Order: sequence, then structure tokens, then C-alpha cells
Amino acid sequence: MKVLIVLNTTWNLVNFRSGLIRALIEQERDVVGVAPADAYVADLELLSCRHVAISMDNQGTNPVRDLRLFLDFLGLLRRERPDVLLAYTVKPNIYASLAAHLLGIPVINNIAGLGAVFIRSSLLTRLVKGLYAIALSRSSTVFFQNEEDREQFVKSALVRKGITDVLPGSGIDLDKFAYRPVGNGTGRPFRFLLVARMLWDKGVGEFVEAARLIKRSYPDVECCLLGFLDVENPAAISRAAVDAWVAEGVVHYLGVSNAVEKEIAEAHCVVLPSYYREGTPRSLLEAAAIGRPIITTDTTGCRNVVDEGRNGYLCKVKDGDDLAQAMIRMIEVGAEVRLEMGAYGRMKMEREYDERIVIGKYLHAVDAAVKDGARRRSSHVG
Repeated sequence: MKVLIVLNTTWNLVNFRSGLIRALIEQERDVVGVAPADAYVADLELLSCRHVAISMDNQGTNPVRDLRLFLDFLGLLRRERPDVLLAYTVKPNIYASLAAHLLGIPVINNIAGLGAVFIRSSLLTRLVKGLYAIALSRSSTVFFQNEEDREQFVKSALVRKGITDVLPGSGIDLDKFAYRPVGNGTGRPFRFLLVARMLWDKGVGEFVEAARLIKRSYPDVECCLLGFLDVENPAAISRAAVDAWVAEGVVHYLGVSNAVEKEIAEAHCVVLPSYYREGTPRSLLEAAAIGRPIITTDTTGCRNVVDEGRNGYLCKVKDGDDLAQAMIRMIEVGAEVRLEMGAYGRMKMEREYDERIVIGKYLHAVDAAVKDGARRRSSHVG
């Protein structure tokens, strides 16, 4: 059996889909990863997953380029002839799915959050919704990462509820993100950490605003940013803006890391004040698994990870003042309570977000899709 996995970056394949790739290979599946080439191709190939590069303008809306992408997917699928296609992120979910349906290849989609397009109402939003409705109409399974996104797609007639299922995010590798109780902080400043691409939609601006407020009463507190700068996105924050915040002394920018678990372990609390239409934010799952209390916005995708007061706090969307109050509360609650929050968060991850839950659902969906595809081909030939 050949399984084709399509994503918008190879980094995404390596960081978020490695467990699934390993599980498929252990079942003696031939796994091919399709994504634009980047610095993570070698890491993907170390998993015994063959990489096929494809050019993809992830944030662009040029119809000529999107038609070219569709034709590229069509040619690639004709050459590879996989038994099933696993599609993630917007353009693979739309254009790779359309190409696969034309060729009679079963498709399993993953809608991992609705993204910036669904935050705003526009012609582009209506166009994307229309393309989703066509692309998902013949899929075998469509996974969502929270119930609210599924219900929105079903109510908008973008997908039939009978082919949908909800995953606990992308799951979390509980061995890689092992529990590491936070110390009492003696001898080092209290550290907040935001892990995300540097986008305004991720609430980075609100985090900086909150940091300014906190430093009036707690000047030694560290507010740190970790994640990609210079990303191709209309909501991208410029390097100049980040440099100015660092020069002001309001935040520390830690760059990017291939060992994010080590950076999380150095923090006392992880913060994500996102108003992006998240599926289930990976950084919050990683933080909770390691045993860090979390603060995030009371919005789709984010709120599911927090049991208010048990493993963290929720704050209002686009409200730096409210975020600052939640962060101050986290400082003042004390080390013992933060330790209890971290332990509760770890148990929540073990109970609800274990990567093995996601992998199990995928393996079942793959087998069902391949059997259904074979049955349809047999019926067509007959």
C-alpha cells in the first residue's frame, strides 16, 4: 500500500506527522511525503519517508498559480498512483483533493483550524468555502481538530457530517514531551514564553502590550518569543518590529529551535493569546505535557486545552489588559499552585491528547478508505 501525505511545508511533516509516518511504515506501508523542499528534507528521509518536492505559494491568491498547483498535483498523482491521499493545510486540502478525486484516489482530509481567511468575511472567504465544498464532497474521511470547526463546516454545507470525525489536535508525543516539573524559580526570573509563528493573528501584539504592563510591577519578569520570523503571511510581523521590542527591553526573542521542549522546560508558564482560527494549538499541548501551566484566549481551538483554574487561565480575545491580569495572577498564585496546575495539565494530555489516539484513528481511516476505493474500482470495472 502506498500512502501519499501532502502538506504545505516539509517542516510541518517532520514536526507534526512523524508519529503517524512511523506507524504507517511499521505496518509496511510505502509512505511518500509531498511538500515544498526546505531544511527538513533530510530529517524526513531519516524516517524512511521518501520526499517529493512541489512548488506551492502557501499564502498567495493568484488563480493562475493555483491552477498550476492543481495541475502539478494531478501529474504527481498520476505518476505515483497512491492507494490513499492524506491532505493537510488549505491548498493541499483543496487542490490535491480535487486532483485525487478526478483519478479515483481515496482522500482523507485534516482541517487543522480555519486560519486567517475565516476570521474575516470577504470575497476570498466565500471563494475558499466554495472550493472546500467541492474538494470535500467525495472524501472518505474529513478530520477536524475541534467540534466547533466541524459544526461550522456542516452548518455551512461544506461537508456531510457522516464522513467527519474530531481528533484531539495533532496529538502529542508524551515521551518526547516528557513531564518535567517546574522548579520554584529560585535564582532565576519568572519566564513567560509564547511559541508561535510571529503573526499578529497569534496575539503577539497583545503579548507585548501585556509585557509592558507587567514590567511596571515586576520589572525582572521575562517575556519571551520563540518562533519563525519573516513568514509568508499577510499578518506577518516584521523583523524590525521585533527588534524594536527587544531594544525597548519589553521582550526577548529566542529565534527558532529544533528542541522546543527544552525552551518550554525553561519557562514557568506558556502563553498563546491567539485569535487565529486554531484547530488545537500544538504549543499549548506541548507545554501542558511537559507540565507548564498555560494562558490562552477563550476562543475556538484554544479554550479546549484549558480547564479554567486547573491547568491555566483563559483571557479575552484582543485584550492586552485582560491578558496582563491573567499573567499577573499566574505570577502571584505561587510556585506550589503552579506545580499543581502543571501536574493536572500533564494528566489531561495523557487522558485526552495522546498522539496514539490520533494515530489509531488515522490507521483505521486509511484501511477503510483503501478498501472502499478498491470496492468502487471493482464495481466500475464490473
